[in-house]
Amino acid sequence: MDEGGSRIRRRVSLPKRKRPSVGCVFVAPTAAKLERGDEEKKEEEMVAENRRRKTAGVIPVEVQPCLLSDSPDCLVLGSGDTNPDLLRHMPTDRGMGDQHNDSEEDMFGDYDSFTENSFIAQADDLEQKYMQLPEHQKHATDFATENLCSESIKNKLSVTPIGNLTELQTDEHTENQSGCEDVTVEPGADLLYDVPSSQAMYFENLRNSSNDLGDQFMKKRDWKSSSHNTVNEKLPHNCIEQRQQNDESSSKVRTSSDMNRRTSIKDHLKSAMTGNAKAQTPVFSRSKQLKETLLSKEINVAKKTIESSSNDLGPFYSLPSKVRDLYVQLKGIEKLYEWQHTCLTLKSVQERKNLIYSLPTSGGKTLVAEILMLQELLCSRKDVLMILPYVAIVQEKISGLSSFGIELGFFVEEYAGSKGRFPPTKRREKKSLYIATIEKGHSLVNSLIETGRIDSLGLVVVDELHMIGEGSRGAILEMTLAKILYTSKTTQIIGMSATLNSVEDLQKFLQAEYYTSQFRPYSDTLKKMDPDHLVALVTEVIPNYSCLVFCPSKKNCENVAEMICKFLSKEYLKHKEKEKCEVIKNLKNIGSGNLCPVLKRTIPFGVAYHHSGLTSDERKLLEEAYSTGVLCLFTCTSTLAAGVNLPARRVILRAPYVAMEFLKRNQYKQMIGRAGRAGIDTIGESILILQEKDKQQVLELITRPLENCYSHLFQEFTKGIQTLFLSLIGLKIATNLDDIYHFMNGTFFGVQQKILLKEKSLWEITVESLRYLTEKGLLQKDTIYKSEEEVQHNFHITKLGRASFKGTIDLAYCDILYRDLKKGLEGLVLESLLHLIYLTTPYDLVSQCNPDWMIYFRQFSQLSPAEQNVAAILGVSESFIGKKASGQAIRKKVDKDVVNRLYLSFVLYSLLKETNIWTVSEKFNMPRGYVQNLLTGAASFSSCVLHFCEELEEFWVYRALLVELTKKLTYCVKAELIPLMEVTGVLEGRAKQLYSAGYKSLTHLANANPEVLIRTIDHLSRRQAKQIVSSAKMLLHEKAEALQEEVEELLRLPSDFPGAVASSTDEA
Repeated sequence: MDEGGSRIRRRVSLPKRKRPSVGCVFVAPTAAKLERGDEEKKEEEMVAENRRRKTAGVIPVEVQPCLLSDSPDCLVLGSGDTNPDLLRHMPTDRGMGDQHNDSEEDMFGDYDSFTENSFIAQADDLEQKYMQLPEHQKHATDFATENLCSESIKNKLSVTPIGNLTELQTDEHTENQSGCEDVTVEPGADLLYDVPSSQAMYFENLRNSSNDLGDQFMKKRDWKSSSHNTVNEKLPHNCIEQRQQNDESSSKVRTSSDMNRRTSIKDHLKSAMTGNAKAQTPVFSRSKQLKETLLSKEINVAKKTIESSSNDLGPFYSLPSKVRDLYVQLKGIEKLYEWQHTCLTLKSVQERKNLIYSLPTSGGKTLVAEILMLQELLCSRKDVLMILPYVAIVQEKISGLSSFGIELGFFVEEYAGSKGRFPPTKRREKKSLYIATIEKGHSLVNSLIETGRIDSLGLVVVDELHMIGEGSRGAILEMTLAKILYTSKTTQIIGMSATLNSVEDLQKFLQAEYYTSQFRPYSDTLKKMDPDHLVALVTEVIPNYSCLVFCPSKKNCENVAEMICKFLSKEYLKHKEKEKCEVIKNLKNIGSGNLCPVLKRTIPFGVAYHHSGLTSDERKLLEEAYSTGVLCLFTCTSTLAAGVNLPARRVILRAPYVAMEFLKRNQYKQMIGRAGRAGIDTIGESILILQEKDKQQVLELITRPLENCYSHLFQEFTKGIQTLFLSLIGLKIATNLDDIYHFMNGTFFGVQQKILLKEKSLWEITVESLRYLTEKGLLQKDTIYKSEEEVQHNFHITKLGRASFKGTIDLAYCDILYRDLKKGLEGLVLESLLHLIYLTTPYDLVSQCNPDWMIYFRQFSQLSPAEQNVAAILGVSESFIGKKASGQAIRKKVDKDVVNRLYLSFVLYSLLKETNIWTVSEKFNMPRGYVQNLLTGAASFSSCVLHFCEELEEFWVYRALLVELTKKLTYCVKAELIPLMEVTGVLEGRAKQLYSAGYKSLTHLANANPEVLIRTIDHLSRRQAKQIVSSAKMLLHEKAEALQEEVEELLRLPSDFPGAVASSTDEA
C-alpha cells in the first residue's frame, strides 16, 4: 500500500496538461477563520439557492472528512482527480478500494448548508471540548497546520478516506491513499451544471476576486462560460497560499470569541470544500503510470544488484524487463544463446573487470556488448563509448540503437566522418552512448581527458579488436586504449572479435579476462572444390534464399554478375518483379536519371554487384533491397565481409585471392562468417572455388591457426608513436622522459617489445621520437638539474604541436599544412570556393592521383579569372598543363604534389557546384565510388583543419569560413536537404523523397508516423521507417537538451561570484 502513496507523489510531479479540468488540493484549515461580511454571505446564499434547483434529483452521497491529528481543528477535505463534474469517486469508511460512487452524484446530497450537517455538529462538540484546554489547543493547531502543509507540498495530491473522527492511525491513512483511481476529463462538457451548490460558490467568489487569481480566467466572459476554464496555478503555490491563510487564521483563533470560533469553522469547512476546485491536476494514463512505476523499481533493483556485486540479478541481466520486450519487439530476439548467458553471468563481468571475448562471425557477439552497454547507461548511470571500424557500421548501429535510446532515456551520438562534438556535451540527467569510428573515438577520449571527464566514461566497447594489429588504424586504436587504461581506473574495457590470436599479449595489455566459444548457429561449413559450376551452386539457393559471391576485384564482381544473369532462366524475372522495377526507378532518381548499365541488366534477375565503386546512396539502396529479399544475390569484394550486416544462406568464394594477394586466415573467416547469421537464418554454407595450383595453400589456409596480432605503434611512425607522445604531453598525462617511458611499457607495443624490437630498445626509441618532435617544433624541452648527477628532462607542447594533436593531423603533413595556410593568408581568394577547397583537400590522397592531362587542361581553360588567380598563387600555370597534355618536355620544375592536389580540388569544386556524382565522375573519367570517397575524405579533413586553426590565433580568418565549407562537403546537397540528411541513414536520394513528400525539417521527421511514411515514400520498409523516425527523435532530443543545458548554465550563479563567496562566509 505504501507504493500507492509514492505513486501519487510521483504522478503529480508530471507537467500539467492544458486541458479544461479542475483538480484537487490539500486544504488544511485551522480552528478558525475571519468572519465574512453580511453582503458576501447573502450573495453566497442566493447562489446556493440557484444551484440547489439545478441539482435537484441527484442521488446524495455521504462524505465524512478524516481527522489527521488529535486536534479537532486539523481537517482534510478533498475532491479527487479531474473529471467533468469536478468530483471523483469518494471513499467510504471501508477504505478507498472497497466502494466507489458515480462521479456525477451530488457529494453533499440535500445538505447544501454546513449548518445542518451532522459532521459539523460533531466538530462543534469536539471544539467545545478542546476549548477548555487552550494550551493543548494552541499546540495541536500549530502542529497540525505545519504537518498538513508540509504533507501537502510533499504529496501534492491526497484524498483521505473516512476514519475514526477522534483518532488518527497513520497506517490506515497511508493504506487508503493507495486506492486512487484516475478519471479522464471529457472536454467540452458543462463542468458546473451538476456540481454541488456548496462547491459552485467558489466560482462566484472566483469571479469577484479575479485580480487575485488571474484576469485571464474571468474577464469579459459570463459566469457560465467561465466553467470551461481552470486556474493555471501549480499545486505547491496553492499549498503555500493555503498555509499563509492557515497561519493568519491560527493567529485570529487565539483572540476570537466562542461564537466566532463556531462560525469560522463552518465558513472554513465550506471554503475548504469549494476550494478543492482551485488547482489543476495532471491527466495521464494509469497504464503508463504503472509501467513507469515498474520500470523505476526494476532500475533501482538493478542498481543495488550491480553495487552489491551479488548474484541476485534483475529481471533481464540486471536490466528492466522493458529491455527484453524491446529486443523482442525491435529485433525479434526472444531468447539468448547459452554462450551469451554464460558470458553475461561471468564473474569477471559482474566484478566489472576488463574482458576480451572471441567467437566466430555471426555468433551473436554484438548482443552481449549491447546488454553490457545498457547496464552501464541505465544502472551505473555512466556514459559509454562503442568503437567500430567503419562509418557504414557506425551509422547502422546508430539506426539500430536510437529506438532503445528513445524508449529507455539515453542519447545515442554519432562520431564519424565530420560528425561529433569535442568535447562532447556534458549531460546532467540523461547519459550518452557515443558510437564512433577508430579515429573519432581517439579524438573523443583525448577531449574527455583534457577536460577532466574521462571518469564519466564507464565502459568502452571495441568491436573487431583484431584491427589493433592492422596498420595506422591499429596504432590509433592502441593509443586510445592505452590512454584509457592509464588515466581512468573506473572505465571498463570490453573487446570482441571473430578472428583473434595473440590473446595472451592482448590480455596482458588490457589487463583483461578472456572468454571464447566455437558456437555457430548453423551446420558445419560445406566445402566443394568444383570450379566449373558457379551458376549451378547459385541456383540451388536463389531466389528463395540469399547468396553472396566474393570476387577478387571490382571488375570481376561486375563480370560475374553479368555472366550469372546470362544463364538464369526467365522465371527469375517474375520473382518480385514490381519491387525490382522500383529499385531501378529509385537508382535512376538518385543518379539524376543515370543508371549503371550493368545494374540495369542484372537487377531484373535479382542480382547486383557491391563494391567501393558504388556511391553511398547506391550502396544504401541496394543493401536495403537485399535485406528485404528483393535482391537475392550479391557479387562483392572482400570489403563487404567487414562491413554492414548482410547475411546469406550460402557464401561462395570465387577465388582464394584479394586482388593479387592470397587470402589471409582472418579474411577467410570474415567472409565465410556471412553465412547463416545468428537470429536471421538457421543454416549456412560456404563454398570455396579454387584451381589445382592453389590446393595446398587452401588446405593450409583452412587448417592453420589465425595470424598473430602485432602492434603497429612503431611501424606507423608519424601516425603512431610520435602522435602518441605529442598527445601524452599535450594532455599532461606524462610530461617527462621517465613517465613517458613508463607509459610505453604498459602499451600493447610495450608488451610485445621483445618480439618486435631487434635492433633498438624501447628506451632508445622513446628518446629518438622525442628528439624528432622537438626538432620539428612540436615540443619544447626543459632540462632541470635536480643535483649534480641527476638531470630531469621535461617537455611541453608548442602552439603548433597543440594544433596538430587537436586537429588529429598526420605529423608527416602538419608543417606542410601550416605553410599552406600561412601562404594562403597572403592572398586568400574568396570570390570562389576553389582556394578554400584546395586547402582542405586531403594530402594522403594526392599520391594516389594520376591526372588525365587532357581533362585537366580542359577544366583549367574554363576557369574564371579569380580561379586562375588561385592557380597562379599555387604556382601552377596553364602553359604547364598544356605541355603535359600535349606530351611536350618541361624544363621548369613544378611541385608534382601541388599539381595533383589542385586536380583533386577541381573535382571537389565541380562536385559542390553540380552536386551530382554521376556527372562529375563522367567529366573527370573517374569511378563514381572514388569521387564519393574523395568527398568523404575532404569533409573529414576540412573538420580537422578547422580544429587545427582554432588553436592558432593567426588563422582566425579560416574559422568561420571552414565551418560552412565543412557542412557543404559533408552533405554536398542543396541547402534545403541538409536538415534531413543530419538524420542517420538518410542520404541524398531518401532526403529528396522525404522533402518532396512534405517532410522538410528534423521536427517533421521526428513527429512522422512510420506507417504514413511507408505509404508515402517509395521502397521504404517498415523497419527503415521506424529507424528514421527514431533517429530523428533522438537528434531532436539531443538538440533540445543541449539548448536547455545552455540556458541553465547561463542563468546559474557562477561559483566564483564575489557576492556568493561573501554570503557563504557570512553564513559560516
